[in-house]
Amino acid sequence: MRRYALEGVHVLDFSWVGVGPITTKYLGDNGADVIRVESLARPDVLRLAPPWKDAQPGIDRSQFFASYNTSKRSIALDLSKPKARALVLKLLPWADIVAESFTPKALRKWELDYEHLRALKPDLIMLSTCMQGQTGPNALYPGYGQLMAALSGFYHISGYSPGEPPCPPYGAYSDFIAPRFSACALLAALDYRRRTGRGQYIDMSQYEAALHNLAPALIDYFAAGRVAGPQGNRSERYAPHGAYRCADLDGQERWLALAVANDEEWGAMLAALENPPATERFATMERRMHNRAALDEFVGALVRERDADALAATLQAAGVSAYPVQNCVDIHRDDNLEAFGFWHWLDHKVMGPSPYDGLAHRLSRTPGELRSPAPALGQHNDEVLGGLLGLDAAEIARLKEERVIF
Repeated sequence: MRRYALEGVHVLDFSWVGVGPITTKYLGDNGADVIRVESLARPDVLRLAPPWKDAQPGIDRSQFFASYNTSKRSIALDLSKPKARALVLKLLPWADIVAESFTPKALRKWELDYEHLRALKPDLIMLSTCMQGQTGPNALYPGYGQLMAALSGFYHISGYSPGEPPCPPYGAYSDFIAPRFSACALLAALDYRRRTGRGQYIDMSQYEAALHNLAPALIDYFAAGRVAGPQGNRSERYAPHGAYRCADLDGQERWLALAVANDEEWGAMLAALENPPATERFATMERRMHNRAALDEFVGALVRERDADALAATLQAAGVSAYPVQNCVDIHRDDNLEAFGFWHWLDHKVMGPSPYDGLAHRLSRTPGELRSPAPALGQHNDEVLGGLLGLDAAEIARLKEERVIF
């Protein structure tokens, strides 16, 4: 039988949207039993976000939500009601980890914060992830990763030149940074508890986590006083460096990413492009760096009518770093991802067979897997409340009538 690295670890997951669900997905895909505690009164906003199955909106039809919530079970409670919170407390002895991503006041109001829970379960590990941590003057600020990407400086350095509007990284950028830190912190806490028998509390600030991905810019400021600004695709080590438009294909733009590291590669690039006449101002790396705007125009004109895939293959054979800019369709038919068996089709309760991203890591002795599709809202109410807590059918039906359970 397949063995998993986190078999026997139980996670009670109150988190929603991005950081928390991505974090607990890592645990679930590697064997942990993750129960998501959700609410129909205030559902996870990703359940209402596209893309939807057959482009039809629905609370159980979002692949955005589904992709972040494989290998989990779902129960749906109204935590504003005391009976719902009592059910949570009955589940607490089962849990090794509790994860949540509310603003700090929410769980304190319900007496489900770490101080209350560890009084009942001293070895509990708890993760709280929010915008700016659990303490400090901005702790209660709600928001999403777009706000943290702006606050932590990513928007300031993302653009084509100073004075122009920002061209920020896509989406809630810090949502895709913080889960890596959160997952590692939880693994460390599990190991600490294994050795000592003691749990601990993890305060994960998206703001602080995001700053680590700007470490070179921050170090440069402290060391040399330089403030990083927008540079477009320009590099301090490569020229040319950027994405250049090639011939359109089937009415769609096609682009080539290109990075030339030295004069030898520059010569190889020109040879692969059939030795077009190049002026002396591009003859050396120093000159190309000094004339980068003109260089981009020169390279852009050379590749504009060429096939991106064929040109990338020619340049790579010549030792030049180049690759076509892939769109979503390209990624789903990428030969390398296909060879890895990256894409997985799982049979969702509502959406039916749906494509999911595979694991980003491969453990040789305990390989993880997407053990189940994302759950429909409250899909496992009877299984968890009846099976784990021992509630009988009549009691569950009564709680549903009272809208304690959805």
